[in-house]
Amino acid sequence: METSRVRPHPLRRVVTEQPVPTSSAWRVRIRMDDHPGTLARIAIRLADLECNILGLSVLPVPGGVLDEIVLRPASGLPRQHLIDAMREEGCECSAVIDADVHELVDSASTTLGAARRAVETPASVAEVLKDVLTADVVTLVPALEANPARTEGGHRAVFALDRDTALVARRHWAPFVDLEITRALALTGLLAAVEENVSGPVVLDRHDGAAVVLRKGTPGDAGAVSELHRRCSMNTLFRRYHTGVRTVPRRWLHRLLVPPRGSSVLAVCGREVIGLGQLIPGAAGGPAEVSLLVEDAWQRQGIGTALLSRLGVLARADRFAELSAVCLPGDDTLVRTAARAGMSAERTGEDGAVRILLD
Repeated sequence: METSRVRPHPLRRVVTEQPVPTSSAWRVRIRMDDHPGTLARIAIRLADLECNILGLSVLPVPGGVLDEIVLRPASGLPRQHLIDAMREEGCECSAVIDADVHELVDSASTTLGAARRAVETPASVAEVLKDVLTADVVTLVPALEANPARTEGGHRAVFALDRDTALVARRHWAPFVDLEITRALALTGLLAAVEENVSGPVVLDRHDGAAVVLRKGTPGDAGAVSELHRRCSMNTLFRRYHTGVRTVPRRWLHRLLVPPRGSSVLAVCGREVIGLGQLIPGAAGGPAEVSLLVEDAWQRQGIGTALLSRLGVLARADRFAELSAVCLPGDDTLVRTAARAGMSAERTGEDGAVRILLD
């Protein structure tokens, strides 16, 4: 007995469709005319595509508006299908990229949160600006290499940080618009103001009520700094300069107060300078060098700790992660001072070199 074999109809085919990978959320940029009802049509069309709108930002651009919509797409919806639907509504869909719903907050909150992070951790400014601009990459470069005239079709933007450095932002998926540039400029302007305030005077909170102020040294303080050295003992001066000095030559005073590429911080009580700290940036990205001098009568009263803490704040603002100093062999005064200032310090050799970590 022969069994019959059922054959499929020649016109009947079994089609197995591969599911389209779908992100949990998309960030969509749609350029449209600024006319009443346009956004309503877009919302209705997205509803027809079973897309759920999670957030909306309107970015003014020349000749219209650019709406940035964060949405949850329908399962299996191809991105090109969405782009074609927006085109049929007379709009241009310039970008469709993956988004993170956990970061879905309003732009003002995002920028303020980013500003706080940048103020608390100046070294993270490139990463913070990357988040603010939703950029692909932000790099810190020397100002001479930034080349602001090079735009790369609007996908590149340059923001000066100071005279020597700049941030270069790049983004492949969409050009930067004026509103985004304005936010970034506001952020870098805030950081510049904070950095300027960092170098301002600070009044120490002392239990004995003495009014001690930490402030930046200026050439006009040369006489007071000379008197500071005159009041210091030979032992104190030897620990600072590692040589027998009693008086400081006039040409030294200017370099002490305005060191090359660096800065000085004075501890002042009344009209007298009772302490001096220096911060000198290292070469080729190395650690910044610090030095301290505190008058004998004010030692062991927290002046050195306060000066080192202030130098650490200035170093962090200049994006240094560590400090270095040279002490006499067997002299652990700076190591103990760093510990009281909340820093980790260690000797790196028998030559008296000390390494101080800021974080």
